Amino acid sequence: MSKNHPRPYNNITEVVGATPLVRLNSVARDVPGTVYVKCEFMNPSGSLKDRIGLAMVEAAEREGALKPGGVIVEATSGNTGMALAMVAAIRGYRCIFTMPDKMSQEKVKLLRAFGAEVVIVPTAVPPDHPEHYTVKAETIARETPGAILANQFYNPANPQAHYETTGPEIWSQTEGRITHFVAGSGTGGTISGVGRYLKEQNPDVQVIGVDPQGSILKAFFETGESPVGEPYKVEGIGSDKIPGALDMGVTDRWITVTDAEAFAMTRRVAREEGLFAGGSSGLAVHAALEIAMDAGKDAVVVTLLSDWGEHYLTKVYDDDWMRENGFMKRAHHSVHHLVAEKDHDLPDLITVQPTTPVRVALSTLTSHNVSQLPVILDGECVGSLNDGDLMSSVIEDPELLDRPVESIMDAPFPVVDSHMDAEGAAQLLTRKNSAVLVRNDGEIGGILTRYDVIRDLTGAAG
Repeated sequence: MSKNHPRPYNNITEVVGATPLVRLNSVARDVPGTVYVKCEFMNPSGSLKDRIGLAMVEAAEREGALKPGGVIVEATSGNTGMALAMVAAIRGYRCIFTMPDKMSQEKVKLLRAFGAEVVIVPTAVPPDHPEHYTVKAETIARETPGAILANQFYNPANPQAHYETTGPEIWSQTEGRITHFVAGSGTGGTISGVGRYLKEQNPDVQVIGVDPQGSILKAFFETGESPVGEPYKVEGIGSDKIPGALDMGVTDRWITVTDAEAFAMTRRVAREEGLFAGGSSGLAVHAALEIAMDAGKDAVVVTLLSDWGEHYLTKVYDDDWMRENGFMKRAHHSVHHLVAEKDHDLPDLITVQPTTPVRVALSTLTSHNVSQLPVILDGECVGSLNDGDLMSSVIEDPELLDRPVESIMDAPFPVVDSHMDAEGAAQLLTRKNSAVLVRNDGEIGGILTRYDVIRDLTGAAG
């Protein structure tokens, strides 16, 4: 019999909540206090939004607004939509969701897998624009018979769900020892509901909001004014307007985290802690560690891993996407890696000896379709040949064809170790030096040309 699930459930919504609290170790090794993450990605549809999806549907049913065969409309970054769609699938409701176009394709496909209709709208529009995802959802709800707008940004069932479930769970799991609660705000429901509950248990608990750089929530908390927001990449957190579900009164302060910091920590948490979560989770963990660093050895800091990392395989977990958006530098391959990616139909290294006739060297260049040849004697490079220079010399003096290449060869190519960083080797490639030779286990066995390096830089390799 399972300790955590001693009996069967009537349907999947009965499994919502009761997520585990897990200590961070590797990423928090330099932090004096204790940092815990609540694994909200272990909810059945993969995010903390399961809590509010269920709560909002049940509230609408109690109020009589949502009737059998009705339609649930919502503006969502994906996770609330999946929670609502999961509940709707069980209870027989139709769903229509609006989403900004910056959201991952995984989320769109998951929503459609649940049977939902998804309307994609532009991200970079003002909050009052007809195509803004919240305004678009309002329009659809108003024009669709039998529809309700779940309205997570203003629905009181949103923070209430966290007040009744998430907050008590954290308090119980930390045995009341929590000193800091760190959370972002998309709709404001999580930080408001959990923060209010924790403050009622112990007014000294610090509730810290985390805002992505570009969002306006931190600025509003500090000045009471709403500046114009700027685009950012992390999903499902922050806002360009103040959501009605957000109670700034329960927060003690706000800090800002950049996209780069959020995504770097997301990947670290997966690789060092085995916790596979989304970008907003990395943002929250980065902030929690920053708080814990200054809070002392007795601090117990709790934050949330809001959703499952599989929603972001084409974004934060994709190296190419990270590089294209400036969050990762191009990988510095070793010389060995670049040589291994070369055309395997050719020998590893084509060479001639100093006594080889120029005629034979030219034939070797053309038959193998290569542009340069190292001249090797007793295992060492003593000179080099370039097809263009060699052909020009022969045209000017045909008698060179029968002379040995040592009479016309250029300076030897530089030789580098196979484990050398490719970037370092590339710096040896100049207008006068078209290749470097690669030494492996003491022997020259490969060649790296300007073409090979350009091929790698442009992504044509491997």
